[in-house]
Amino acid sequence: MIIITGAAGFIGSCLIQKLNDEGYDDLVLVDDFSNIQKNKNFEGKRFSKQVHRDDFQEWLKKNQLHVQFVFHIGARTNTTEFDRELFNRLNLNYTKDIWNTCIEFGLPMVYASSAATYGLGENGYDDDETKIPLLKPLNPYGDSKNEFDKWALTQERKPYFWAGLKFFNVYGPNEYHKGRMASVIFHAFNQIQQTGEMKLFKSHRLDYKDGGQMRDFVYVKDVVNVLYFFMHHRKDSGIYNLGSGKARTFLDLANNTFKALNREPEITFIPTPEDIRDKYQYFTEAKMDKLRSIGYSLPFHTLEEEIEDYVKNYLLEYKYL
Repeated sequence: MIIITGAAGFIGSCLIQKLNDEGYDDLVLVDDFSNIQKNKNFEGKRFSKQVHRDDFQEWLKKNQLHVQFVFHIGARTNTTEFDRELFNRLNLNYTKDIWNTCIEFGLPMVYASSAATYGLGENGYDDDETKIPLLKPLNPYGDSKNEFDKWALTQERKPYFWAGLKFFNVYGPNEYHKGRMASVIFHAFNQIQQTGEMKLFKSHRLDYKDGGQMRDFVYVKDVVNVLYFFMHHRKDSGIYNLGSGKARTFLDLANNTFKALNREPEITFIPTPEDIRDKYQYFTEAKMDKLRSIGYSLPFHTLEEEIEDYVKNYLLEYKYL
């Protein structure tokens, strides 16, 4: 059995499809399964069991002999939520419990960290583990992820294989349920379809032009390829960046979305809201040398390739991966 927590969510459900495509169908899906729209993400996929997240620890202890691998992708990911106790319960402590159970029963574990741990990037975007205690996340979500990363690194006892993956700006199929927290590309598509134009934030820094703010956008199909790699690699434990390794501008994103829709670009700029202006990231880019150094050799798709695939093969037809 392969465990996937957060299985009804965006990345988790795409991982189910990747595993199905590779011939794996003895999958145990862990989530709360209360969101009907999210549950559409795994409709038609092959799996053996659903387990509610509140029952997972007890279930795992009873069934550990049959488990081969644990993907802990589930988390509270809302960056606008400020209830720290909620993040402590669902992100920090829940992950500690899974970690300790994996140690107890000798299970390998990959968990989702986040590039939100890097904050404004004052210390760069380098997955050098000695720099992790220096990071200053901008919100409780980022704090919860960074606190677990720090905790994991200081533990004397660890799973025989473990990896924490710092997801950058992931986008792609199966994010229909995410609402405000969906990717910029998802919102760009909908905005263009509804209004014929795209609004981007103005730059409030002299060293960046309007729309020239940059992010490391990474396609979910590339993300699940890396997850699948670690399932077989099972060595070189540690914390790794998972981005494309190539920052691109919001103008690139918008222009390519118009292109995929066969429309001429109509882009206007609006002021960045004052309440987020001082915390707005102008640049993120994953340093990917560490992942490459352990043997991951698949190329990451270009932004142009990814947007064309996402828009034409999924968004236009409201299809799922």
